[in-house]
Amino acid sequence: QSSKITVIFGLLSVGSSGQAGREDLNPAVLYPWRQRSSGGLSRVKRDWIIPPIRVLENSKQVPENLVQIKSDKIFTGEVIYKLEGPGVDQDPKNLFEIDDKTGWIRSMIPLDREKYRSFTLKAFALSPSGERLENPSTIEIVVLDQNDNRPNFSQKEFAGSVYEFSVPGTSVMSVTATDADDPTTDNAILSYSIIGQESIPPLRINKTMFGINNETGAIYTRDVGLDWEVVKGFRLILQVADMSGMGLTSFANAVIHVIDINNNPPRFSPYLYTMSAVENKVDFVIGWVNATDNDEPGTGNWETKYTIAKGNPSRNFAIRTDPVTNEGILSVVKALDYESQEVYTLTLTVENVNPLSIKAPKNPVSSATVVVTVVNENEAPRFIKDPIEILVPESVVPGTVLASNIAYDPDNAKLKYDILRDPEGWLIINHETGEIAARKPFNVRSPHVKNNIYNAVIRVTDTDAGGISTTASLVITLRETNDFFPQLFPLMGTVCSESGRKTSGLFLTAVDEDLPPHAEPFTFHLQDINVSTHAVLRPLVELETGEYAVTVLVTDSGTPSLSAYAQVNVTVCPCGKDGECKAEAAAIFGTRVGVSFIALLVIMASIALLLLLLLLAVAVGNCRRHHMKKGEGLLVGDSDEDIRDNVLNYDEQGGGEEDEVRHYNMLQLAEPSYLVTISPLGKQPLRKDYPDNLPSPSYPRKPPADPTDIEDFINDGLEAADHDPNIPPYDTALIYDYEGDGSLAGSLSSIASASSDGDQDYDYLNDWGPRFKKLANMYDPR
Repeated sequence: QSSKITVIFGLLSVGSSGQAGREDLNPAVLYPWRQRSSGGLSRVKRDWIIPPIRVLENSKQVPENLVQIKSDKIFTGEVIYKLEGPGVDQDPKNLFEIDDKTGWIRSMIPLDREKYRSFTLKAFALSPSGERLENPSTIEIVVLDQNDNRPNFSQKEFAGSVYEFSVPGTSVMSVTATDADDPTTDNAILSYSIIGQESIPPLRINKTMFGINNETGAIYTRDVGLDWEVVKGFRLILQVADMSGMGLTSFANAVIHVIDINNNPPRFSPYLYTMSAVENKVDFVIGWVNATDNDEPGTGNWETKYTIAKGNPSRNFAIRTDPVTNEGILSVVKALDYESQEVYTLTLTVENVNPLSIKAPKNPVSSATVVVTVVNENEAPRFIKDPIEILVPESVVPGTVLASNIAYDPDNAKLKYDILRDPEGWLIINHETGEIAARKPFNVRSPHVKNNIYNAVIRVTDTDAGGISTTASLVITLRETNDFFPQLFPLMGTVCSESGRKTSGLFLTAVDEDLPPHAEPFTFHLQDINVSTHAVLRPLVELETGEYAVTVLVTDSGTPSLSAYAQVNVTVCPCGKDGECKAEAAAIFGTRVGVSFIALLVIMASIALLLLLLLLAVAVGNCRRHHMKKGEGLLVGDSDEDIRDNVLNYDEQGGGEEDEVRHYNMLQLAEPSYLVTISPLGKQPLRKDYPDNLPSPSYPRKPPADPTDIEDFINDGLEAADHDPNIPPYDTALIYDYEGDGSLAGSLSSIASASSDGDQDYDYLNDWGPRFKKLANMYDPR
């Protein structure tokens, strides 16, 4: 058996005011399972499509019946109707309900379309036991809109801008508003309008300058005459209304700023300026110039830039803009010279930072004239160069002119020169001409010389009133010269007497106080030597043990080179297999004892021999005084002058020229850059390295009054020898052979015969030992 649900609608009518009016309900019976319904409902898949139920928002008639549902199925029992869905048993709850017996659906409270636009519910027909008698029916409730919301502007005040002199129709800005009502109805159709206009400042322009598109809210210019110099802006009162301008309204403000364009070029005021500037000063302001501009202050259309167009060929002047006042500040940036030019006439021009608008008048660039008078003052002297740089050899000859014409006075005043700083006192200056000369040679090793540079300070003062002074640095670069002789050392040592063995020899080196390239290297060409700093001394032939004085010539590498003689005291000794002196020889002749000990032995032996001869002469003289003749004897002198024995080696054998030549080749120096010689008999080597090359001092000649004074006599002779530049240097052993004048013992010739040399018997000299062997040979009768 088929069944149906009958839905009875309450008919609604909507008046012209938009408010819905309720009329009498015309219930209708629906038959859902019929093939065609005359009531206008169509069946689809055995379901009925029910049109939406419409209900006005904000209805005051609540509760209000909306629709009634019924089942056309004949039941023997009671039918119960239920309703489910949002607004009933789902959020938002309790907006609708259904009468479970009659099937009427009611709204319980006024509805708000802006919150809930529609509801979809399910209706059920149940038996008292809960059995479904019909399939659920879908019921949609639509809330109808009422014009209950005013349109609202998005801002309380809008801001926009427009350039001055804009043409009509220029877009300025847009305003917007919204309406919460249904946008598909007239309730949300908006219309914009301008209902008021006020100029800033007030009352500058009375005509309507702006319009608005009533649909889009776009504001545009309507008329000409926007001039920033006249009006700075406008305040507009805006209105928006819904229902196409016939409904609810709202209001807002719009502020439109007029933007300045650069249509006013700057103009000088006044056009002529006079200023003064003191000579010889820089970076100081001499005056200000002014230009006016009617454009907006603080913008590039108002800011100016000044230019010195003429009269500044040497760029002595500069001008800049004061950012606050827009004035031009004229300064001197390069010192002026009154003697060169007394007056300057400058031509200035002024322009804006921003370029002029095409709407600006076509006027020439504004210009002004500035006359600057130079004020004369007493100027300080000036050095031609500061610092004054000089390159000087350290061995410069005193009096050599180092620098001249170093300063001048701009006012042509007379100058006075002096030296403020010269720590070594090497310089002298002419106080009138300023000529700087060397007072004495320089020394590159001075503590005041750093990196070969010596610094001094020169002052020059003018003689005008006030006496203005100026100082300058004098920088002297010293060039190293070869002014120190090389010095050989050691000056004593030992060598082995054997010539055949490969011995180490005596190691010699040299020291030179000059700096490179005037000192090392010392060039050597033989083996076993250091090619730049030292040499080795060895014997060429086997020598007898004893002491030898070797003169060495040392030459440095300077330009020109310098040479110096040095005497090396060599002790020749027998050596062992290891090439070292034997212990017994070293004890006497070794380098550890040194020449000082040997010299002491020689002096003591000489004193003892002298005393022995003196005693012997006294004894013999007393016995044979009547046989003596003046000028005869063992040792005869041609005069009373100094008689010296030049024998340097007491143990050498033989004599005469042959021996002298032979001794030159007895020692060998292992480097030809050093010239080594052994002094021959009777020829004492000169002291070539003595710096002052002075003549020999006077040796003591006064005979001692008493034999005990001989010690003083010897000490006086030693002191004189120490200062004698013509004898072997340093501690070379000296042999004193002066026997005294007017001795009580008379001449030593009294030792021989009182009559003649031929009557003398000299055989006893052979018994005096090897030291008197040469003397014995000289008086050998054979």
